[in-house]
Amino acid sequence: MDNPKKTLVLAAMILAVAMTFIDQTIVSIAVPKIQRELHMSSVGVQWIVNAYLLALAAFFAFGGRLADTVGHAKMVVIGIIVFAGASTMCGLTPANGAAEAWMVTFRVVQGLGAALMYPASLAIVASAYEVRERGRALAIFFGVAGGLTALGPILGGILSQWTWRSIFWVNVPVAIVALLLIARARPRGETRPGTVDFRGLALAVLGVGFGVFGLQQSQVWGWGSPATIGTIVAGVVLIGAFALAELGIEQPLVQVRMFAIRAFLVENIVLFFAMACFLPVFFFASVYAQGALGYGPNNAGLFLLTFFAGFAPGVQVGGRVLDRWGAKQVVVLGCAISAIGLVLWANRVEALSFGKQWWAIVVSGLGLGLMVGPSNTDALNQAGRQSYGEATGVTQTTRNFGGSVGLAALGTLFTSSIARELTSELIAKAHLSQAKAAAIARTASQSQFSSSKASNSPQAASIGHVAVAYATHEVLYGMAGAMAIAFLAALIGLRRGIHHAPDAGGPPGVGVQEPAGVEGAS
Repeated sequence: MDNPKKTLVLAAMILAVAMTFIDQTIVSIAVPKIQRELHMSSVGVQWIVNAYLLALAAFFAFGGRLADTVGHAKMVVIGIIVFAGASTMCGLTPANGAAEAWMVTFRVVQGLGAALMYPASLAIVASAYEVRERGRALAIFFGVAGGLTALGPILGGILSQWTWRSIFWVNVPVAIVALLLIARARPRGETRPGTVDFRGLALAVLGVGFGVFGLQQSQVWGWGSPATIGTIVAGVVLIGAFALAELGIEQPLVQVRMFAIRAFLVENIVLFFAMACFLPVFFFASVYAQGALGYGPNNAGLFLLTFFAGFAPGVQVGGRVLDRWGAKQVVVLGCAISAIGLVLWANRVEALSFGKQWWAIVVSGLGLGLMVGPSNTDALNQAGRQSYGEATGVTQTTRNFGGSVGLAALGTLFTSSIARELTSELIAKAHLSQAKAAAIARTASQSQFSSSKASNSPQAASIGHVAVAYATHEVLYGMAGAMAIAFLAALIGLRRGIHHAPDAGGPPGVGVQEPAGVEGAS
């Protein structure tokens, strides 16, 4: 494929997934306003974000398999139409008792649309470039898309001043431009006709759904509740049943045997824990900016943009290091830098001063930017040219499942931390009894995303700010712990040098993946 054609294909695919990237951050900015206007609980507004991530995790493998069998370009177009249609319906959410069910339903449909388009678009880009160029091409893909993600906070802040509904409607013109570019580029991808494993799809959807639902609802039911434990256990059992079922059929939804490739397995472990931080960080940073610092949507958007001051250059550097030296060095370094940055950030949030923490936010973003693209690209390179769609489905399922689990688990930590701190503050400053303070704190913790700013009492507002800052401190430490696990996995599990499947491209015999279990130099 000639260079102008490859460039046009790359541009078309970037625009195709632009909506999904923007959506990762633009909704977080509007969370407090949505909660106030639609009278939702904190768990309800978390589901607005997590329903989207959950659908992405549940359907990404299906989207990857469908793209391989039906055609990549066709699935990109279908995904764009589904996503834009669901976005329109989210913007039309009624302001009554049906609001939460309505929005969560169409956020699930949005996630389905993204799951159909994203694996196909990434597979088209990967197929258009040889392996020695692929790191740079995908760095551009993730870098530009990441830049569009960075527009989310700004757009969210500006549009929320008018109406929060417009943050969903903005996807429609982007979808139209993307469809026009695709028609011009006429992208092509390799296909493998076959059947789709709908039994596996059902097991995957139920397993992921039950697991995350249990984690999310633990805020309401409590960790010791039989409902919480039973739901999480059911999710784990169903995911295990899915893996076993996939091993026993000829054309599985997911090639579970891919995990026998050491680097592929390790990169997916790294991506799971990294995404448990990366995707939720926008949600909690937005809540902190508005609930603790007292910012409006515009300033909260600028606060989130600070993260991308480190993330965007990190993505570009990471792709170039991957092409030249392989994945291990940059993934290990990126995980370490992000873990350190998150600890530094956590230690400064309770000062309630942007000036004391901005540089730690940049460091956190830099670390994640360095390792996210190379981890994803290196995992893709292990699968081979004929399995790009499936491999993309696996890695993106891992990414979004990690994000969904992270948001659910960190959301529970946030809610319990804010209730604990509110109880302490109410006893110390309002001189309430332990029982009364705890009762008020339990109620307030379910509406913490909007209450502190809306309070008419300066003392209540101050207590709310301190509680949100304390809870954010705890969440950031949790994220740092997740990145430390990712660091250890990459340090121990990855090998130095460039390694990829024999048919992934490049000169014959270069960078061939060794059989699983073979120890290489590190």
